[in-house]
Amino acid sequence: MTVLEGIKQNNFVIVGRVGMDLFTAPGGATETSDSFTADMGGSSANIAAGIVKLGGKAALVTSVSDDAVGRFCTNKLAHYGVDSTYVKPIGGEARNSLAVYESRVEDHQSVIYRNHAADFEMTVEDVEAVDYASYGALVTAGTVFAAEPSRSAAFRAFELARAAGLPIIFDVDYRPYSWPSPQVAEEVLSKAGALSDVIVGNDEEFGFMAGGIDKGLDKARELAASSASIVVYKMGEHGAITFADGQELRTGIYPVTALKPTGAGDSFMAGLLASIADGHSIKDAVLRGSACAAIVVAKPGCAPAMPFPADLEAFLADHPGATQVT
Repeated sequence: MTVLEGIKQNNFVIVGRVGMDLFTAPGGATETSDSFTADMGGSSANIAAGIVKLGGKAALVTSVSDDAVGRFCTNKLAHYGVDSTYVKPIGGEARNSLAVYESRVEDHQSVIYRNHAADFEMTVEDVEAVDYASYGALVTAGTVFAAEPSRSAAFRAFELARAAGLPIIFDVDYRPYSWPSPQVAEEVLSKAGALSDVIVGNDEEFGFMAGGIDKGLDKARELAASSASIVVYKMGEHGAITFADGQELRTGIYPVTALKPTGAGDSFMAGLLASIADGHSIKDAVLRGSACAAIVVAKPGCAPAMPFPADLEAFLADHPGATQVT
């Protein structure tokens, strides 16, 4: 099937982590807060939740710790309607990732606990158990490649998805703290990018893969010309440049008063894919993804802040035009 045909099935298998988020009340600092809200986190899980909230289907493939926190994460997947058939509890010392972050922009602090993360214990056997033919596309985020055996498992998932005719959608999502070295990350993420049909990343991430931020745009353009059908080069407040069908589409953002700087990328990916699935043009899908990102940064949490269709349409009605790229 073509890339668009796969996405339009609106049924995604998503490989990567689910974790627990603890976040403060709006404006609160971690070190002076007495209470936190707990919810689901992890890029892949957030993308899955965002897709489901917008009317699609998503199944997550990962490992969780066989303890109360792992069960919290699995219960939250069910709460958001994400299929957890391929979520495997594991024993031993591995633990689910934990993110403690603040609902504020000024002096924002995020503390990420990823020591011996349970999701890195996902194996080749785990991804070989997936029925890829039941889905329209595979989605993953870069952190899944940061350690073994998860790295080999993710590349095996790419092979199996390709054999089943599924397009591969890759959010670069470079998190330095997860990797043994920048050199390993550059090599592995570049390999994943070369195998993908849709690539989404920011200017720093493409620059990282290219060996310098000034080379990032050329890297995105090169990937679009050689292997990927759609490449989205995000530039923060300056919008995005999307390479598709031989065109370079420039889009802006929807300015909002941000409550926090986290969750935008996951929501963008969910909005982009859900909008393509709903029949919107690539340009409109990018804009709708940008609207989803704006909605999430203006609310507490990540998965709970992801919009439903009515939320997205109401936001677009109140924000009729995105800012222009400068």
